[in-house]
Amino acid sequence: MFQDIQTALVEILDLGGPVVAVLLVVSILTLALILYKLWQFHAAGVGRHRALGKAVAAWDDGARERASRHLGESTSYLAPVIGQAMNRAERSDGLVSQRLDAEAEARFARLEAGFKLLDMVAQLAPLLGLFGTVLGMIEAFRTLQGAGSTVDPSLLAGGIWVALLTTAAGLAVAMPAALVLSWFEGRMHRERVFAERSLRTILAPGTPGRDVQAHAA
Repeated sequence: MFQDIQTALVEILDLGGPVVAVLLVVSILTLALILYKLWQFHAAGVGRHRALGKAVAAWDDGARERASRHLGESTSYLAPVIGQAMNRAERSDGLVSQRLDAEAEARFARLEAGFKLLDMVAQLAPLLGLFGTVLGMIEAFRTLQGAGSTVDPSLLAGGIWVALLTTAAGLAVAMPAALVLSWFEGRMHRERVFAERSLRTILAPGTPGRDVQAHAA
């Protein structure tokens, strides 16, 4: 089976040329990056803020001990930031709020590392495939011109479908990258909303917003 896959890849590379080879390498690197980001999100506890949401809700209700207990149960990467907010809540001011925002943003930046690369792949892979198609079309018409008066329509058709192969390869790489990037960005947007709401609730407890726990779920 492995040999059959290897043979199919060799045939595709022979047909598509160096552009398909580049796209194949890009697809492997993109897949590796996506798998790493999924592992990183899981290890950081992205989206798993149930205990943290309970801690924020308890703090908002004035139950400081219960809030601390729930905070200790949380495995979220935002737990240290929420802990700092609780420790500084009594003497909070504008500078404290800015410092906490910066701490949260630093954690978001680590999770968002690699997003630019995925965006670049989503944008450039179709262009790279189109570039391969243009080169293939040039070669097809050059071959057709060299045939002179004995033009074989199948010669042109074969050259065109081979040229279009690179466009298909570029789209096959770009579309999954764009979809996964959109999903990652959506998750990070929800993380920012949760972090901002939680920090504001801790620094100004007793205000509306006690559905932080429901939002975290």
